[in-house]
Amino acid sequence: MTIAMILLLFASGFLSGAVNAIAGGGTFLTFGALTLAGLPPISANATSSVTQFPGYITSTLAYRKELREMGRGVWILALVSAIGAAGGSLFLISLSNPAFRSMVPWLLLGATAIFAAGPKLRPKTKGESHPASPLGLALQSLTSFYGGFFGAGMGIMMLASLGLASGGDYHRLNALKNFLSIVIAAVAIVIFASAGALSWLHAVIMIPAVAVGGYAGVAMAKKVPQTVLRWLVVAAGLGLAAYYFLTG
Repeated sequence: MTIAMILLLFASGFLSGAVNAIAGGGTFLTFGALTLAGLPPISANATSSVTQFPGYITSTLAYRKELREMGRGVWILALVSAIGAAGGSLFLISLSNPAFRSMVPWLLLGATAIFAAGPKLRPKTKGESHPASPLGLALQSLTSFYGGFFGAGMGIMMLASLGLASGGDYHRLNALKNFLSIVIAAVAIVIFASAGALSWLHAVIMIPAVAVGGYAGVAMAKKVPQTVLRWLVVAAGLGLAAYYFLTG
């Protein structure tokens, strides 16, 4: 691996952490950089999941108080999420790289559209929480399947599904989303590692960069409008989709 590629991976990891801290969508950057580094699509996707994991943990720690107040319902959602993530991860590794590559541009377009519509997809809750509904659990299961399979845009999808599954104000839903993201990513990482789909060398370079970027993102949030970052991420998603379509 060249020094230029190491710098590219570190820079994309840093920007991914910062973007996730402010507006979300950092997966587009890590997946794109790993693709440019020459990893096959499945390995790039799996390794990108690993690089996001520390950010999920630190985000969840910030919501310790909210999570302690949620009770048993958290574990029901965690179980549903783990099962969904296992299904999505196993489906990914059952595919060949050419088969998954043919899906990637369409997945990127869909994820980019979801990300662009993110503010409109946030549930309009008034603070009331309730036991998980069957429809909400089903939607969370589907979201977790998607998270285990691809993951870009998962956070936005999860806020919408958790609004139905659990209800509550935005901070309660965000706390749940961050915790369940740990569950989904952990299940996916175990399955990907067992299948030999991860590139640990690339992950080791990017993980500290993501962590530093996440910390820096808090300061950046005070200076850079979220709308600007959101559309930069949308542009990255569209550019990456175009790359996969054109190099098909």
